[in-house]
Amino acid sequence: MTAVGQASLRGPRVSRGPRAPWRLVLLHTRYQFLETVRVPIAVIGNMLFPALAMVFFVVPQHEVAGNPVFATAAVGQLAMFAVMSTCLFTYGAGVAEDRQQAFDPYVRTLPAGAGPRLAGRVLNGGIFVLLGLAPLALIGWLFTAATLTPGQLFAGLATILAVALPFLLIGMSIGYALSAKAALPVVQVVLFPMSFAGGLFLPAEMFPGWLNAFSQWLPSRAGRDLLIQALTGHEAYAMAIPVLAGWTVLFAALTVGAYRRDEGRRFR
Repeated sequence: MTAVGQASLRGPRVSRGPRAPWRLVLLHTRYQFLETVRVPIAVIGNMLFPALAMVFFVVPQHEVAGNPVFATAAVGQLAMFAVMSTCLFTYGAGVAEDRQQAFDPYVRTLPAGAGPRLAGRVLNGGIFVLLGLAPLALIGWLFTAATLTPGQLFAGLATILAVALPFLLIGMSIGYALSAKAALPVVQVVLFPMSFAGGLFLPAEMFPGWLNAFSQWLPSRAGRDLLIQALTGHEAYAMAIPVLAGWTVLFAALTVGAYRRDEGRRFR
């Protein structure tokens, strides 16, 4: 049988079209997740520091650890710090380091575009945020009087993922705007002052009036109060959601701008 006859028996050749966007997002998510966990200390460090802070600064204070409301609020504050630390270090220093790798320019020239890759980073941020909270939640459950109903637990997890978004965008904007050497100190300068001023190390209720008013404009304070509201029912201040939304929009724009400027510098 001729080649033409064989081809006619097989039928017309079906060309595979482009992958659906959600499949590209999952592909980038899987690639970025595996790339991160291949360096275990990057994951262990994010999981360890908030848990150690819980062990050293909350568990020994019996008036805090023994009170269900205070202990739950303390877990919420350190959970907020874990969210900030994971997002800023993973996507501030991490993205800057990725840009120095030879494989990064190749990935960015693929026809899929920036959308699936950035969406994959956002999904990975949520995954590593939840992983970072696991030891903290375990210590709070075993060694303090912190208690949560199933409804509070679900609300807390949903709130954590929501309040993580602006910090993930802050980290990405730093990572795409700066080199790896510059990104790491900038992340540290952003993380620790914003954590303190947001009431994550010292309860905001103990702040002087001027610092309390200033902190209410920070995403760390807004996220902290919204998370404590979800966990304990203590109502957050009225501007918490608008403040968090404003920071999210601002740094979404800055991230897109930094990505495009970096692309213009390296692929012109």
